[in-house]
Amino acid sequence: MSDYPNLLAPLDLGFTTLKNRVLMGSMHTGLEETKDWNRVAEFYAERARGEVGLMVTGGIGPNLEGSVLPGAAMMTTDEDVKNHSVVTKRVHDAGGKIAMQILHAGRYAYGPMCVAPSPVKSPISPFPPAELDEDGIQKQINDIVSTAQRAQKAGYDGVEIMGSEGYFLNQFLVTHTNKRTDHWGGSYENRMRLPVEVVKRTREAVGSDFIIIYRLSMIDLIPNGSTFDEVIQLAKAVEEAGATIINTGIGWHEARIPTIATSVPRAAFSWITKKLMGQVNIPIITSNRINTPQVGEEVLATGCADMVSMARPMLADAHFVSKAMNGKADQIAPCIACNQACLDHTFGGKISSCLVNPRACYETELTLPDAATKKTIAIVGAGPAGLSTAIAATERGHTVTIFDKSDEIGGQLNMAKQVPGKEEFWGLVDWYRTMIAELKIETKLGKTILAEDLVGFDEVIIATGVLPRDTNIPGQDGNNVVNYIDVLRHKVAVGKRVAVVGAGGIGFDICEFLAHEGDSPTEHLPAWMKEWGVSDPAEHRGGLAPEGPQPEPSAREITLLQRKAEKHGKRLGKTTGWIHRSALKMKNVNFVGGVNYERIDVDGLHVSFGEARENPTLIEVDTIVMCAGQTPERSLADALIAQGKNCHVIGGADVAAELDAKRAIDQGTRLAATL
Repeated sequence: MSDYPNLLAPLDLGFTTLKNRVLMGSMHTGLEETKDWNRVAEFYAERARGEVGLMVTGGIGPNLEGSVLPGAAMMTTDEDVKNHSVVTKRVHDAGGKIAMQILHAGRYAYGPMCVAPSPVKSPISPFPPAELDEDGIQKQINDIVSTAQRAQKAGYDGVEIMGSEGYFLNQFLVTHTNKRTDHWGGSYENRMRLPVEVVKRTREAVGSDFIIIYRLSMIDLIPNGSTFDEVIQLAKAVEEAGATIINTGIGWHEARIPTIATSVPRAAFSWITKKLMGQVNIPIITSNRINTPQVGEEVLATGCADMVSMARPMLADAHFVSKAMNGKADQIAPCIACNQACLDHTFGGKISSCLVNPRACYETELTLPDAATKKTIAIVGAGPAGLSTAIAATERGHTVTIFDKSDEIGGQLNMAKQVPGKEEFWGLVDWYRTMIAELKIETKLGKTILAEDLVGFDEVIIATGVLPRDTNIPGQDGNNVVNYIDVLRHKVAVGKRVAVVGAGGIGFDICEFLAHEGDSPTEHLPAWMKEWGVSDPAEHRGGLAPEGPQPEPSAREITLLQRKAEKHGKRLGKTTGWIHRSALKMKNVNFVGGVNYERIDVDGLHVSFGEARENPTLIEVDTIVMCAGQTPERSLADALIAQGKNCHVIGGADVAAELDAKRAIDQGTRLAATL
């Protein structure tokens, strides 16, 4: 019997049956925009081979004004139909089903032609939208319907109509963005007229044997958002209009509450989907931070939904479902919800990938074929760079030995996982441990490695990581000074008043670690909801608690300092930096920038400001924590090179740019592909 009877059960839609209850949710990967349709097809086909029940593409625009930005993928011509047919055929040949998401961005469109119910500018686009007149609204409906027809012609099994996340249809639903006084505005019946009309006309156009998913915003997380009564009303109307399935949307892009970042508890919003169960007679999908088969099974078993949506987990491991089916759930490469290679890439105009799996979206480019010549490979360093290289090289047929001075694998991931909000890193280290055992990779741990220990290997790879940078502050050898390794790895005592030197990613992590006491809110949903001010939309419109965020007070008085006279955390992740800044501000961490570090003494940290070293100030603290960057740990590499021996240097040992696991894993995997 399956460990996941609910997750792996088929779902009968009447005219077709989905093989299981797993939806690969929509993701903007940038692949469609490459125009390399073989590459696009292979991305989706690989997930079909991995037994996903149904996939949804990234958002495809119905017209120019509705596209997320100029040059974004659209479905408006016969040529588009022909191109997308390559994708659907490949998916169907692999035994999968796929729906195309129709995404009209409305005021979120990053272009001067954007349109909306009312001329209310979005905070995430520089362009004010034009207010649509009656003809303009009818045009948008017709374009969406035509796009659905083209999707059907291209061989898609269905479409998902994007009605949530603050996009076009969602903008009509709430008074926050709909200020109209005609029959498209005012009462809720009028405001919901557009999404209902879109679904109704789409159903009329595509016939009965075609999946229509409606992505419905169940909690807006913005002022003047929908009430839950309105959510129910819309769901019933959408069902009546001809939707096959309702999918859960959570929050608007402009909401100031995290919804998918790693600090959000797993399945944090499934309770909101559960409230809709029984209100409609069509299947309902739940979404957000479901990243293991166990979590998916629990969500279904407890009646939260009929189906679960997992998007980024399918980047981390295309064979997520097949591994769950075959009793290999522990071998599923875990999505850690870091956003670093997926969403951050999307919003940076790059093709998405995955920190854990750099082959995601690069299936045709980064291949790991059997090696023509089998080699013996020594890898020194069991952090993410070394481990990813070891796994990829072993899968190619090489014999790998991993060395590390530590007694355990994981490297700096073992420090990251100590930070509240980064609990997912525990699972990543566990996965590496599982894969090392599964592939029978030899490990030699707990011993410092010298050049002579590496004699006889065909290839030597140095992945020894980084060392904390020496800041050369006078007095830094005092008893009141520690570094981030002392705190996270060795758990040294830290006083109640703390100065953190360096406001990069590690500085922020240290502040999070020192500000928290007791259980992490990421592990306790009610505490997390209170911290961020999330409430039940049945009680408060939009799901925003009227009292706002109510975090636990900081366990310490913390000052976070940096030399640069700029916003703290400016170089943090594009889609997560604001979360880290908000979290620390809610804990009343004091941000101080533009400083010179003059000296440290028993009273604390002495600083001055600006090039002229003005305004000398004493930061009175008990402990100073050094987080002022890293330098590569290259001593072993340098020793080998001095002896005239070749070696490959990767990860932090190559470039110490923060603790960049994304770059390290990618570099290691690409190196393994060449050996």
